[in-house]
Amino acid sequence: MNSFKHMHDWRENIDRFFGESFWGEFDSILKPNIPQVNIFRKDYEILCVINIPGIRQIKQIDCSVDGYNLHIKGEIYIKSSGYELVQEEIIQGSFNRTIELPYKCRDDKVSARYEHGLVYIHLYKNVHESNKSTSIKIKEGEK
Repeated sequence: MNSFKHMHDWRENIDRFFGESFWGEFDSILKPNIPQVNIFRKDYEILCVINIPGIRQIKQIDCSVDGYNLHIKGEIYIKSSGYELVQEEIIQGSFNRTIELPYKCRDDKVSARYEHGLVYIHLYKNVHESNKSTSIKIKEGEK
């Protein structure tokens, strides 16, 4: 028996017993955050490194910063036409994620680049009050 079919049947039985809203409380535990993010900081700077494989054009990623939040959305798509998916560990599909930053960041001093499947976003601590949102342009390649 196909293990995916077995898992689907198991979930349907749980839904019938506990109700469909049962899984909603566990979604944040069961679903990994995509894209994956590492955040580094020093003094008045933050470096966010975001794992986004399979990007063909930088235009596929939309990124902005407003205060304490970095917003990133796009789609991870791995081309495999003519093949049947047997095992999936690289999560694919649309993503829309808001990343909470350790402190409020400036919207006028931001740089970003995409290199080898990673987006590097360099932010600076905001020592002045500003609540506007700024879109981040991502460049290709090295610094």
